[in-house]
Amino acid sequence: MNWMERDQNAIMSTYQRLPIAVEKGEGNYLYDTEGKAYLDLFTGLAVNLLGHSHPYLLKKLGEQSEKFLHISNIFLNQPAIELAERMIEQSIPGKVFFANSGAEATEAAVKLVHKWKKEQKEEKRGIVVLEKSFHGRTLGVVKLTRQPGIYQDFPAADYPVFETVPEDLEQLESVMVKEKPAAFLAEPILGSGGITPLSTDFLQGAEALCRKHNVLFCIDEIQTGIGRTGTFFAYQQAGVIPDMILFAKGIGGGLPLGGIIAGDKLKNKFAPGDHGTTFGPSPLSAALGNAVMDVLFEQNGLKEGRQRADYFRQQLEGLQLELKTEIEEIRGLGMMLGVKLDADAEKVKSIQEALLHRGFMVNIAQQTIIRLLPPLTLQKEEADSFIQAFKEELISRRQEASV
Repeated sequence: MNWMERDQNAIMSTYQRLPIAVEKGEGNYLYDTEGKAYLDLFTGLAVNLLGHSHPYLLKKLGEQSEKFLHISNIFLNQPAIELAERMIEQSIPGKVFFANSGAEATEAAVKLVHKWKKEQKEEKRGIVVLEKSFHGRTLGVVKLTRQPGIYQDFPAADYPVFETVPEDLEQLESVMVKEKPAAFLAEPILGSGGITPLSTDFLQGAEALCRKHNVLFCIDEIQTGIGRTGTFFAYQQAGVIPDMILFAKGIGGGLPLGGIIAGDKLKNKFAPGDHGTTFGPSPLSAALGNAVMDVLFEQNGLKEGRQRADYFRQQLEGLQLELKTEIEEIRGLGMMLGVKLDADAEKVKSIQEALLHRGFMVNIAQQTIIRLLPPLTLQKEEADSFIQAFKEELISRRQEASV
């Protein structure tokens, strides 16, 4: 049996896998068992922020592995303390709770909101989220993910969720007045919802409404955070100040790590026993998190990544000018981009498969959007090679349609 057959026999089918067995990762490339190289423009769904086998991350991984791999949370975890301090310094004053994933971060956020609402003089109930949002799949948070038909038929925790339309402040305030929610939770860029950025006006307006109606203003930076959009967190480009930030993916340098940063209103609400996790965080993951912070802020990685993202976007926009009938829109910020194609889902899937055959890994969001999540280390020649291949595939589909 080949690896695909072995996978199908042994592992539950929770993902539709591409027929590639990865042998190793190096730089911005993945290599399959046949030795073929693929430029990774998806980065493990925004996890491998600095590419694969980054020398500095491997160095820090080795240093920590020689000390200890795991300790209980009843002891002081020095790598975790250092990382928490650094993340607070780069975001909002508060305290950090570490978990192992984005879904776990959202679970912690829901419990923290519940603790806060019980102390309010007026009755508070539930959380407001946006249409097409994604906040996790676990039973505690599945109802916050507003993509019906994917996760909504599972049982869920018993708290109200109110869905509103992005960019509609009037509807948002109406829900706040009528339902008296405890929190508003939003991704600055809806990721699986189509790489749809929320406008500065909407984010600032939503924050103002939260202050007006005593609602917690919470930002989900699980996919957008850790420098991917050009700033440490995407909300910083809108000039707003969240009460709570959810993070994961890129911070662990490839290892499982997530959590929340709780601002002044929330930072002391958890008491011992209210919440916890055995592995949150693994000292190994925290050490890699500190290494990521080193690269971003002490080795110029954030600034250089922003420059590379600007170049990549310019090339995509240039391609759009050439192929106006094929490319409807370029969306997103930094190294989190969506290319909306004027094509049906079947054709977009065929483009993804053709690019994979040519050695480029991309993803699809909302059926007709090529989702690009490159590493901050993407080089100009790598960006150019993708643009050329993408152009050729789009032109090829145009020619096929005209026959």
